[in-house]
Amino acid sequence: MKFKTVITGFVLLFLSQAEAELLQRAEVAAFVRDMVTEYDYDADELNDVLGRVQLSEKVIAAISRPAEALPWHRYRSIFIKPSRVRGGVEFWRRHLVQLEHARELYGVPVEIMVAVIGVETRYGNNTGGFKVINSLSTLAFDYPKRSKFFTGELKQYLLLAREQSLDPHTLKGSYAGAMGIPQFIPSSYRAYAVDFDDDGLIDIWENPADAIGSVGNYFKVHGWREGAGITAPASVRETDNSALLTKGLELKLSMGDMAAGGVTAEGDIDPAEKVKLLQLENKDGYEYWLALHNFYVITRYNHSALYAMAVYQLAEAIRAQYQPGT
Repeated sequence: MKFKTVITGFVLLFLSQAEAELLQRAEVAAFVRDMVTEYDYDADELNDVLGRVQLSEKVIAAISRPAEALPWHRYRSIFIKPSRVRGGVEFWRRHLVQLEHARELYGVPVEIMVAVIGVETRYGNNTGGFKVINSLSTLAFDYPKRSKFFTGELKQYLLLAREQSLDPHTLKGSYAGAMGIPQFIPSSYRAYAVDFDDDGLIDIWENPADAIGSVGNYFKVHGWREGAGITAPASVRETDNSALLTKGLELKLSMGDMAAGGVTAEGDIDPAEKVKLLQLENKDGYEYWLALHNFYVITRYNHSALYAMAVYQLAEAIRAQYQPGT
Protein backbone atom coordinates (compact mmCIF):
# COMPACT_ATOMS: atom_id res chain seq x y z
CA MET A 1 0.00 0.00 0.00
CA LYS A 2 2.83 2.36 0.85
CA PHE A 3 4.48 1.75 -2.56
CA LYS A 4 1.15 2.36 -4.33
CA THR A 5 0.69 5.61 -2.41
CA VAL A 6 4.14 6.81 -3.47
CA ILE A 7 3.43 5.97 -7.14
CA THR A 8 0.04 7.69 -7.01
CA GLY A 9 1.60 10.75 -5.46
CA PHE A 10 4.27 10.84 -8.17
CA VAL A 11 1.64 10.66 -10.93
CA LEU A 12 -0.41 13.43 -9.37
CA LEU A 13 2.69 15.58 -8.99
CA PHE A 14 3.60 14.97 -12.65
CA LEU A 15 0.11 15.94 -13.81
CA SER A 16 -0.01 19.04 -11.65
CA GLN A 17 3.36 20.13 -13.05
CA ALA A 18 2.18 19.52 -16.62
CA GLU A 19 -0.97 21.53 -15.99
CA ALA A 20 1.01 24.35 -14.39
CA GLU A 21 3.34 24.35 -17.39
CA LEU A 22 0.34 24.68 -19.72
CA LEU A 23 -0.78 27.86 -17.96
CA GLN A 24 2.75 29.24 -18.21
CA ARG A 25 2.94 28.81 -21.98
CA ALA A 26 2.88 32.07 -23.93
CA GLU A 27 0.23 30.91 -26.41
CA VAL A 28 -2.07 29.84 -23.58
CA ALA A 29 -1.66 33.17 -21.81
CA ALA A 30 -2.46 34.93 -25.10
CA PHE A 31 -5.53 32.74 -25.51
CA VAL A 32 -6.76 33.72 -22.04
CA ARG A 33 -6.21 37.41 -22.80
CA ASP A 34 -8.14 37.08 -26.06
CA MET A 35 -11.09 35.42 -24.30
CA VAL A 36 -11.16 38.15 -21.67
CA THR A 37 -10.90 40.96 -24.24
CA GLU A 38 -13.17 39.56 -26.95
CA TYR A 39 -15.82 37.78 -24.90
CA ASP A 40 -15.57 39.25 -21.40
CA TYR A 41 -14.55 35.87 -20.02
CA ASP A 42 -13.40 35.80 -16.40
CA ALA A 43 -9.63 35.22 -16.37
CA ASP A 44 -9.56 33.36 -13.06
CA GLU A 45 -12.38 31.06 -14.17
CA LEU A 46 -10.65 30.32 -17.47
CA ASN A 47 -7.31 29.67 -15.80
CA ASP A 48 -9.06 27.21 -13.51
CA VAL A 49 -10.61 25.42 -16.52
CA LEU A 50 -7.33 25.26 -18.44
CA GLY A 51 -5.40 24.32 -15.33
CA ARG A 52 -7.41 21.10 -15.17
CA VAL A 53 -6.79 20.20 -18.83
CA GLN A 54 -4.89 17.03 -19.61
CA LEU A 55 -3.15 17.16 -22.97
CA SER A 56 -3.48 13.87 -24.82
CA GLU A 57 -1.00 12.00 -27.01
CA LYS A 58 -3.89 9.75 -28.07
CA VAL A 59 -5.61 12.76 -29.64
CA ILE A 60 -2.52 13.64 -31.67
CA ALA A 61 -2.10 10.02 -32.75
CA ALA A 62 -5.75 9.75 -33.82
CA ILE A 63 -5.84 12.93 -35.87
CA SER A 64 -2.58 11.91 -37.55
CA ARG A 65 -4.17 8.79 -39.06
CA PRO A 66 -7.67 9.79 -40.26
CA ALA A 67 -9.84 7.18 -41.94
CA GLU A 68 -10.24 9.56 -44.88
CA ALA A 69 -6.62 8.77 -45.83
CA LEU A 70 -7.58 5.17 -46.63
CA PRO A 71 -8.28 3.96 -50.20
CA TRP A 72 -11.97 3.93 -51.06
CA HIS A 73 -12.47 0.16 -50.86
CA ARG A 74 -11.19 0.11 -47.25
CA TYR A 75 -13.03 3.28 -46.22
CA ARG A 76 -16.27 1.99 -47.73
CA SER A 77 -16.05 -1.27 -45.80
CA ILE A 78 -16.15 0.62 -42.52
CA PHE A 79 -19.57 2.14 -43.18
CA ILE A 80 -21.39 0.18 -45.89
CA LYS A 81 -22.15 -3.01 -44.03
CA PRO A 82 -25.42 -4.84 -43.25
CA SER A 83 -25.46 -3.95 -39.56
CA ARG A 84 -25.25 -0.22 -40.29
CA VAL A 85 -27.92 -0.49 -42.98
CA ARG A 86 -30.24 -2.33 -40.57
CA GLY A 87 -29.50 0.26 -37.91
CA GLY A 88 -30.50 3.01 -40.32
CA VAL A 89 -33.79 1.32 -41.14
CA GLU A 90 -34.54 0.94 -37.43
CA PHE A 91 -33.61 4.57 -36.74
CA TRP A 92 -35.91 5.69 -39.56
CA ARG A 93 -38.83 3.69 -38.17
CA ARG A 94 -38.22 4.83 -34.61
CA HIS A 95 -38.01 8.53 -35.48
CA LEU A 96 -40.29 8.65 -38.52
CA VAL A 97 -42.32 11.68 -37.39
CA GLN A 98 -39.29 13.86 -36.65
CA LEU A 99 -37.52 12.80 -39.84
CA GLU A 100 -40.52 13.55 -42.02
CA HIS A 101 -40.93 16.94 -40.35
CA ALA A 102 -37.28 17.73 -41.00
CA ARG A 103 -37.62 16.65 -44.64
CA GLU A 104 -40.60 18.97 -45.10
CA LEU A 105 -38.89 21.89 -43.36
CA TYR A 106 -35.39 21.63 -44.82
CA GLY A 107 -35.90 19.71 -48.08
CA VAL A 108 -33.25 17.11 -47.25
CA PRO A 109 -34.15 13.45 -47.97
CA VAL A 110 -34.76 11.35 -44.87
CA GLU A 111 -32.22 8.75 -45.92
CA ILE A 112 -29.44 11.37 -46.14
CA MET A 113 -30.10 12.63 -42.60
CA VAL A 114 -30.24 9.07 -41.31
CA ALA A 115 -27.04 8.09 -43.13
CA VAL A 116 -25.11 11.07 -41.74
CA ILE A 117 -26.04 10.07 -38.20
CA GLY A 118 -25.21 6.46 -39.07
CA VAL A 119 -21.76 7.30 -40.38
CA GLU A 120 -21.01 9.71 -37.55
CA THR A 121 -22.08 7.73 -34.48
CA ARG A 122 -23.89 4.55 -35.54
CA TYR A 123 -27.19 6.28 -34.76
CA GLY A 124 -26.03 7.70 -31.45
CA ASN A 125 -24.45 4.50 -30.14
CA ASN A 126 -20.87 5.79 -30.27
CA THR A 127 -20.57 9.51 -29.58
CA GLY A 128 -16.95 9.44 -28.39
CA GLY A 129 -15.11 9.00 -25.13
CA PHE A 130 -12.65 11.91 -25.19
CA LYS A 131 -13.17 14.93 -22.96
CA VAL A 132 -13.91 17.72 -25.42
CA ILE A 133 -11.90 20.28 -23.46
CA ASN A 134 -8.86 17.99 -23.49
CA SER A 135 -9.15 17.24 -27.21
CA LEU A 136 -9.57 20.84 -28.28
CA SER A 137 -6.84 22.12 -25.95
CA THR A 138 -4.43 19.48 -27.20
CA LEU A 139 -5.09 20.33 -30.84
CA ALA A 140 -5.05 24.07 -30.21
CA PHE A 141 -1.76 24.13 -28.33
CA ASP A 142 0.10 20.97 -29.38
CA TYR A 143 -0.86 20.43 -33.03
CA PRO A 144 0.70 23.31 -35.01
CA LYS A 145 -0.59 22.01 -38.34
CA ARG A 146 -4.16 23.02 -37.43
CA SER A 147 -3.64 25.13 -34.34
CA LYS A 148 -5.52 28.15 -35.72
CA PHE A 149 -8.63 26.13 -36.51
CA PHE A 150 -8.76 24.32 -33.19
CA THR A 151 -7.98 27.45 -31.19
CA GLY A 152 -11.12 28.88 -32.75
CA GLU A 153 -13.08 25.75 -31.86
CA LEU A 154 -11.80 25.90 -28.27
CA LYS A 155 -13.09 29.46 -28.04
CA GLN A 156 -16.46 28.37 -29.43
CA TYR A 157 -16.61 25.48 -26.98
CA LEU A 158 -15.97 27.68 -23.96
CA LEU A 159 -18.64 30.12 -25.14
CA LEU A 160 -21.05 27.20 -25.62
CA ALA A 161 -20.33 25.93 -22.12
CA ARG A 162 -20.97 29.39 -20.68
CA GLU A 163 -24.22 29.78 -22.62
CA GLN A 164 -25.45 26.36 -21.47
CA SER A 165 -24.17 26.81 -17.88
CA LEU A 166 -22.04 23.66 -18.23
CA ASP A 167 -18.73 22.72 -16.69
CA PRO A 168 -16.46 22.51 -19.76
CA HIS A 169 -14.92 19.35 -18.31
CA THR A 170 -18.19 17.38 -18.38
CA LEU A 171 -18.80 16.88 -22.11
CA LYS A 172 -17.28 14.06 -24.14
CA GLY A 173 -16.89 13.62 -27.87
CA SER A 174 -14.49 12.57 -30.61
CA TYR A 175 -10.74 13.05 -30.64
CA ALA A 176 -11.36 16.18 -32.75
CA GLY A 177 -13.90 17.68 -30.36
CA ALA A 178 -17.05 16.70 -32.28
CA MET A 179 -20.04 16.20 -30.04
CA GLY A 180 -23.30 14.37 -29.69
CA ILE A 181 -25.42 12.21 -31.98
CA PRO A 182 -24.56 14.22 -35.14
CA GLN A 183 -20.97 15.00 -34.07
CA PHE A 184 -21.10 18.77 -34.34
CA ILE A 185 -17.93 20.69 -33.61
CA PRO A 186 -18.57 23.65 -31.25
CA SER A 187 -18.84 26.29 -33.99
CA SER A 188 -21.38 24.16 -35.84
CA TYR A 189 -23.39 23.66 -32.67
CA ARG A 190 -23.59 27.38 -32.01
CA ALA A 191 -24.41 28.19 -35.66
CA TYR A 192 -26.68 25.35 -36.81
CA ALA A 193 -28.02 23.24 -33.92
CA VAL A 194 -31.75 23.68 -33.35
CA ASP A 195 -34.36 22.97 -30.68
CA PHE A 196 -36.39 20.79 -33.02
CA ASP A 197 -38.95 19.58 -30.47
CA ASP A 198 -39.48 23.03 -28.91
CA ASP A 199 -38.71 21.93 -25.37
CA GLY A 200 -36.59 25.02 -24.70
CA LEU A 201 -33.24 23.21 -24.88
CA ILE A 202 -30.91 22.35 -27.76
CA ASP A 203 -29.69 18.88 -26.85
CA ILE A 204 -27.74 16.96 -29.51
CA TRP A 205 -26.32 14.55 -26.92
CA GLU A 206 -29.45 12.75 -25.74
CA ASN A 207 -32.29 14.06 -27.92
CA PRO A 208 -32.58 12.43 -31.40
CA ALA A 209 -35.17 15.03 -32.47
CA ASP A 210 -32.73 17.90 -31.97
CA ALA A 211 -29.98 15.88 -33.68
CA ILE A 212 -32.20 15.22 -36.71
CA GLY A 213 -33.33 18.83 -36.99
CA SER A 214 -29.78 20.08 -36.59
CA VAL A 215 -28.50 17.88 -39.44
CA GLY A 216 -31.32 19.02 -41.70
CA ASN A 217 -30.72 22.66 -40.83
CA TYR A 218 -26.99 22.30 -41.43
CA PHE A 219 -27.54 21.06 -44.98
CA LYS A 220 -30.23 23.63 -45.71
CA VAL A 221 -28.02 26.52 -44.63
CA HIS A 222 -25.14 25.15 -46.71
CA GLY A 223 -27.25 25.22 -49.85
CA TRP A 224 -28.98 21.86 -50.21
CA ARG A 225 -31.15 21.85 -53.34
CA GLU A 226 -34.36 19.95 -52.75
CA GLY A 227 -35.03 17.31 -55.39
CA ALA A 228 -31.66 17.75 -57.09
CA GLY A 229 -29.21 14.92 -57.71
CA ILE A 230 -26.18 14.08 -55.60
CA THR A 231 -23.81 12.03 -57.74
CA ALA A 232 -23.82 9.78 -60.80
CA PRO A 233 -21.61 6.89 -61.93
CA ALA A 234 -19.30 7.87 -64.78
CA SER A 235 -17.22 6.24 -67.50
CA VAL A 236 -13.93 7.65 -68.79
CA ARG A 237 -11.89 7.05 -71.89
CA GLU A 238 -8.73 4.96 -71.68
CA THR A 239 -6.60 8.10 -71.94
CA ASP A 240 -4.99 10.60 -69.60
CA ASN A 241 -7.78 12.31 -67.65
CA SER A 242 -5.58 14.17 -65.16
CA ALA A 243 -6.81 17.55 -66.41
CA LEU A 244 -10.35 16.59 -65.43
CA LEU A 245 -9.36 15.44 -61.92
CA THR A 246 -9.30 18.89 -60.37
CA LYS A 247 -7.85 19.51 -56.92
CA GLY A 248 -10.08 20.31 -53.97
CA LEU A 249 -13.77 19.59 -53.58
CA GLU A 250 -15.24 22.53 -55.48
CA LEU A 251 -17.15 21.91 -58.72
CA LYS A 252 -14.93 23.72 -61.21
CA LEU A 253 -15.76 22.13 -64.57
CA SER A 254 -19.04 21.77 -66.44
CA MET A 255 -20.60 18.57 -67.69
CA GLY A 256 -19.82 19.89 -71.16
CA ASP A 257 -16.12 20.04 -70.24
CA MET A 258 -16.33 16.47 -69.01
CA ALA A 259 -18.04 15.26 -72.17
CA ALA A 260 -15.39 16.97 -74.30
CA GLY A 261 -12.75 15.09 -72.29
CA GLY A 262 -14.41 11.74 -72.88
CA VAL A 263 -16.42 11.40 -69.66
CA THR A 264 -19.98 10.11 -69.82
CA ALA A 265 -22.46 9.83 -66.97
CA GLU A 266 -25.38 7.58 -66.22
CA GLY A 267 -28.48 9.73 -66.54
CA ASP A 268 -28.93 13.19 -68.03
CA ILE A 269 -26.84 16.04 -66.64
CA ASP A 270 -27.18 19.51 -68.12
CA PRO A 271 -24.00 20.36 -70.09
CA ALA A 272 -23.82 23.69 -68.23
CA GLU A 273 -24.01 22.13 -64.76
CA LYS A 274 -20.85 22.28 -62.66
CA VAL A 275 -19.53 18.87 -61.64
CA LYS A 276 -16.42 17.21 -60.25
CA LEU A 277 -14.91 13.96 -61.48
CA LEU A 278 -14.16 11.54 -58.65
CA GLN A 279 -11.62 8.74 -58.98
CA LEU A 280 -12.12 6.18 -56.20
CA GLU A 281 -9.52 3.51 -55.57
CA ASN A 282 -10.59 -0.14 -55.46
CA LYS A 283 -8.46 -3.26 -55.06
CA ASP A 284 -8.41 -3.89 -58.80
CA GLY A 285 -8.45 -0.37 -60.20
CA TYR A 286 -10.59 2.75 -60.05
CA GLU A 287 -14.26 3.60 -60.26
CA TYR A 288 -15.45 7.01 -61.45
CA TRP A 289 -18.32 9.23 -60.34
CA LEU A 290 -19.48 12.73 -61.06
CA ALA A 291 -20.16 14.82 -57.97
CA LEU A 292 -23.05 17.29 -58.24
CA HIS A 293 -23.95 20.30 -56.11
CA ASN A 294 -25.61 18.33 -53.30
CA PHE A 295 -22.56 16.06 -53.08
CA TYR A 296 -20.49 19.17 -52.45
CA VAL A 297 -22.95 20.20 -49.72
CA ILE A 298 -22.38 16.87 -47.96
CA THR A 299 -18.64 17.59 -47.98
CA ARG A 300 -19.33 20.74 -45.94
CA TYR A 301 -20.14 18.38 -43.05
CA ASN A 302 -16.80 16.58 -43.47
CA HIS A 303 -14.37 17.88 -46.07
CA SER A 304 -13.83 14.53 -47.76
CA ALA A 305 -15.14 13.05 -50.99
CA LEU A 306 -14.88 9.59 -49.41
CA TYR A 307 -17.09 10.71 -46.54
CA ALA A 308 -19.73 12.15 -48.86
CA MET A 309 -19.72 9.02 -51.00
CA ALA A 310 -20.11 6.81 -47.91
CA VAL A 311 -23.07 8.90 -46.79
CA TYR A 312 -24.64 8.69 -50.24
CA GLN A 313 -24.19 4.93 -50.63
CA LEU A 314 -25.33 4.17 -47.08
CA ALA A 315 -28.39 6.36 -47.68
CA GLU A 316 -29.21 4.48 -50.87
CA ALA A 317 -28.86 1.12 -49.11
CA ILE A 318 -31.08 2.23 -46.23
CA ARG A 319 -33.73 3.59 -48.57
CA ALA A 320 -33.73 0.33 -50.52
CA GLN A 321 -34.45 -1.69 -47.38
CA TYR A 322 -36.88 0.65 -45.64
CA GLN A 323 -40.51 -0.38 -46.01
CA PRO A 324 -43.05 2.29 -45.03
CA GLY A 325 -45.64 1.16 -42.53
CA THR A 326 -43.67 -1.81 -41.21
